[in-house]
Amino acid sequence: MEKNKRITNCKVVIIGGSAGSLQALLQILPFIEKPISFAIVIVVHRKNSDEQTLESLIALKSKITVKEVEDKVKFESGFVYIAPSNYHLLFEKNETLSLDTSEKVNYSRPSIDVSFESAAEIYGEHLIGILLSGSNSDGTIGLRAIQAAGGISVVQNPLSAEMPFMPNNAILHTVPDFVLSTEEILEFIKGINIADF
Repeated sequence: MEKNKRITNCKVVIIGGSAGSLQALLQILPFIEKPISFAIVIVVHRKNSDEQTLESLIALKSKITVKEVEDKVKFESGFVYIAPSNYHLLFEKNETLSLDTSEKVNYSRPSIDVSFESAAEIYGEHLIGILLSGSNSDGTIGLRAIQAAGGISVVQNPLSAEMPFMPNNAILHTVPDFVLSTEEILEFIKGINIADF
């Protein structure tokens, strides 16, 4: 966990996942205590008909307040943000979030790669990207972008993933800073909140 201290003033933890990632999220988010000094952003592949189901479930389980994402909403530390179904989630220089309906990437909208790359461009070395369980290659290119910008990449250990393809692909095509089980990811995030930067 020592590598965690390379980040100066972590501003954003962005978490991406697909099939099987909800189970991982529910093993992590309910156990993060508030207040947190950074924002948590969740980008998971969802059905268009999902609407607010994911937000409602996480809001119910999480101690951290889930803030609704609308186009041009102000982006603040201390909250959980969840990419809505059928929109790419983008980060803007004026500390707002924007929603985009351009073509699907990796057959997905929201795309993890799109959001990871956008976050890397804005937050650079103040960013941690975490890739969870999933069944396609989305997220690998985004993790590369996060590392290239000076941020830290974390991949769920495929042995702990319900669908190991997504983390396996990231490990095959990048060199993650950390490969962690869900329990270790939870401890990692807790460590960010208390680390003496």
